[in-house]
Amino acid sequence: MSAVAVVGAGIVGSSVAYHLARQGVPVTLLDQGPSPATGVTGDSFAWIGGCGGDWPGGAQDLRGSVVADYRRLESELPDVTVRWTGSLAWTNVQASHDSRLGPGRFWVGGSDIAALEPNLRNPPERAIHTPTDGGVDPAAMTNALVDAARAHGATVIHNSVVTSLKMTSERVEGVLSSTGFHPAETVVLTAGTGTPKLCEPLPADLPVATSPACLVRLAAPAGLVKTIVASPKFEVREVREGDLLLTLPRAGGTSATSLGQAAQDALRQLQTAFRGSDSCRLLGCRIGGRPMPAQGPVVGYVAQDRSVYVAVMHSAITLAPTIGRLVADELVTGRPAPELRRCRPHRHAQ
Repeated sequence: MSAVAVVGAGIVGSSVAYHLARQGVPVTLLDQGPSPATGVTGDSFAWIGGCGGDWPGGAQDLRGSVVADYRRLESELPDVTVRWTGSLAWTNVQASHDSRLGPGRFWVGGSDIAALEPNLRNPPERAIHTPTDGGVDPAAMTNALVDAARAHGATVIHNSVVTSLKMTSERVEGVLSSTGFHPAETVVLTAGTGTPKLCEPLPADLPVATSPACLVRLAAPAGLVKTIVASPKFEVREVREGDLLLTLPRAGGTSATSLGQAAQDALRQLQTAFRGSDSCRLLGCRIGGRPMPAQGPVVGYVAQDRSVYVAVMHSAITLAPTIGRLVADELVTGRPAPELRRCRPHRHAQ
């Protein structure tokens, strides 16, 4: 296959580059940051699962592949590690009680909750347990994908701000960036909320909103939180031993004062919720701007000559291994993936 330029070394772009390079495609991966995952990927809670949660539009057709594709990547790449801890959620128990739980999700209470999260001070009467859920360190996983892509022959260029598509007549011939012109027969745009601007010369209208997420990192005693906990006030999980990631349902302002207040509030909420958390301390607080297409993932060609392809979605961490596999197969074989039928850009045009 001819050369491909992938714009954006977040989790999706890195997955696409890896899966293409693994099939022998000449790939150039370009990113504006000094290293992979310096954008919204690094600001992700990175909760993985195929059972619960919202799956708008074409995401519904991908959910069944999430766990299998992550387990495949674990077998292919030793540096990809998923913490398959399961999750415990009581954010909307009444609504869930009024409807049937899907396969793989179970009601638990009393002693079961205590066994799953023994440090909870005031456990709920009942919660939903999803044993197959897990989480990753998004930056570590993205770096593993980039390293593997490079090992398969991909060229990776950091500190390269892509400013526009290089067009001759109506044909896209590559991208223009702060590191020069990078020719390609196919350009894959995985630049998150920056993708619509790069598509402006094309007859493509991509409605991608930005959804803020406030994430707080905390140092904590190892094993303080056992599963992925989703309570009405916050979500928390252990990213690695002694390192907790907590996300709040609403973000305030973006000033240093507002972020500092959000971080202190998060610390207090955790200490109220968990025994043994008095020694926890703040490591940092950031607000990430997640790309949020209103009707689910947007994946497919946006140029009539098939020279430009886009892949924008939420949750990118959850879907990246599956999307990388499917996009690479489409580009290499020329055959549309049935799983992406409802993700096509023309279905999202305003």
